[in-house]
Amino acid sequence: MHRLDRRSLLAGGAALGWPLADAAASRPSGASFTPGVLRAAFETAEAGFDPPRVSDSPSVVTNSHLFESPLTYDPLARPARLVPQTAAALPEVSADFRHIVVTLKPGILFAPDPVFQGRARELVAADYVYSIKRYYDPAVRSEHLYLYEAAGPLGLAELRQRALKDKTPFDYDAPVPGLRVLDRYRFELRLTRPSPRFLYTLASPGVCPAMAREVVEHYGAEIMAHPVGTGPFMLASWRRSSQIVLVRNPNFREQRYAAEPPADDPALVALAERLRGRRLPLLERIEIDIIEEAQPRWLAFLRGDLDQLTVPSQMGALALPGGQLAPFLARQGVTARRVLMPSLSHTFFNFDDPVVGGYEPAQVALRRAVAMAWDNALENRLVTSGHDLPAQALIGPGLVGHEPGLHSEMGSGDLVRARALLDLHGYLDRDGDGWRERPDGRPLLLRIAFGPDQRQRLRAELWEKRLRAVGLRLKIEIAPFAELIRRSLAGQLMMWGFIWFTDSPDGGFFLSLGYGPAADQNNDARFRLPAFDRLFEQQREMPDGPERLALMAQLQRLMLAYAPYVAHSHVSRTELTWPQVRGLVRHPYARDWWRAAEVN
Repeated sequence: MHRLDRRSLLAGGAALGWPLADAAASRPSGASFTPGVLRAAFETAEAGFDPPRVSDSPSVVTNSHLFESPLTYDPLARPARLVPQTAAALPEVSADFRHIVVTLKPGILFAPDPVFQGRARELVAADYVYSIKRYYDPAVRSEHLYLYEAAGPLGLAELRQRALKDKTPFDYDAPVPGLRVLDRYRFELRLTRPSPRFLYTLASPGVCPAMAREVVEHYGAEIMAHPVGTGPFMLASWRRSSQIVLVRNPNFREQRYAAEPPADDPALVALAERLRGRRLPLLERIEIDIIEEAQPRWLAFLRGDLDQLTVPSQMGALALPGGQLAPFLARQGVTARRVLMPSLSHTFFNFDDPVVGGYEPAQVALRRAVAMAWDNALENRLVTSGHDLPAQALIGPGLVGHEPGLHSEMGSGDLVRARALLDLHGYLDRDGDGWRERPDGRPLLLRIAFGPDQRQRLRAELWEKRLRAVGLRLKIEIAPFAELIRRSLAGQLMMWGFIWFTDSPDGGFFLSLGYGPAADQNNDARFRLPAFDRLFEQQREMPDGPERLALMAQLQRLMLAYAPYVAHSHVSRTELTWPQVRGLVRHPYARDWWRAAEVN
């Protein structure tokens, strides 16, 4: 999951699709393409390539092609279906969901690296044991630790606490009963509590990557620039915030394409048949440029300088007028596929902040008034060209826990009720300057952060207008995305918004954004409510079913009542490709979209 993943097509949400069928190649005049080479672009800069340390979308997507988890998802199945990746089969899981045994396929090799001194380095069970332990190492400071803490492998939390207490290096060699190597290809996890959905954690290369200890220790502080995994590609070059180049991993094993597409999607059925049995990856090289502004990305695609493009929201009306592929693109053989992603665009309030934080009625009223003044439908129309789905709560369609009939005041744009709520709780303009003061008469200034790109500037302007309409003064703070992540984790932002994508079909992830023990991880709001935490922990241990859904509904209502987040929308993504590109299908949870893509 992940900040803009963060911290983003099949299984998960309502999907509007256009056929992926072949079309006559008719690229723009003067444009060229190279068979076996895919040219793409990210809209924000990457942070680096050490999975425990990153959660931004460019880094997560890149890492998903370099590193592999034991499990993954069938690339086309709907609903989503787990399948083995480096594992020989699906893991053995005990009836009480506390004991898991993973068996790896023999003969899987890491990509070549000077650290291996020319020798083939085989993936073994100890690599996963080491990699999982890295999430507990205080020196690594991973945002993803909460995913393991939710299950609590026996002994790992104590190992972490020992390092914190004694201020000593984390002891990777100390045996713990909750994470053990059984033999060369088998490892086990023994969990402190039932974890019915823990296998989803084993299906994320961002959370359970295969990493070689000698590589991590050799590169040390430079490991972000030296990713070495077992995936289909390896890093060839990296110009920070400019370009990432991946090439085929010469050590990649023989992996053949297999998928079970939904029978009611003829285009995906045809795609599965065309690719069935072909050896992966099909590309030799992937060139990814960082182009933060929407118009240059759009023009690069139109010129034929990019082979694929995720349609920028600002260009939605040009590319997809009326929700259909523009005729001028269709005539050139461009194809499109639009999917509602398992996601949440949101703004958080920092509960540690003395102005917007807190649990008293007046503080709650301020947040709810801000959330009520915000207009999700207006944002969707002005900023995202109507392509996203305005949110009523945190959990979106297609995810376990989504409530189709739920309607809330959040993002309703009701300025009259927002003003009344502020008046009722003493947020009044006492000095006649047009701005409200706090109930005790002190000045009231809200601060919200944004990135520097054009879409963020549009959102900033809209926020300023909406809050001015209810008498709230707002200061806009602009900083690069990586800087905002750092400041958010340090609790230094009053308000900030971004997009979370989940990498599992379970909506419990979005509820975890309010879980108190994760306040320095994915709970950016630093919301801590004991009643919420108890319910969250209770539903976390339940198998899916009506009883768990009832608790998830209670948790959603607590989030709506205390308003640690303003839920904006659930994000749609439309992928445009030139006719030479085939096999590129966004999966909602797996991020290795280019594993089966080809250019010819």
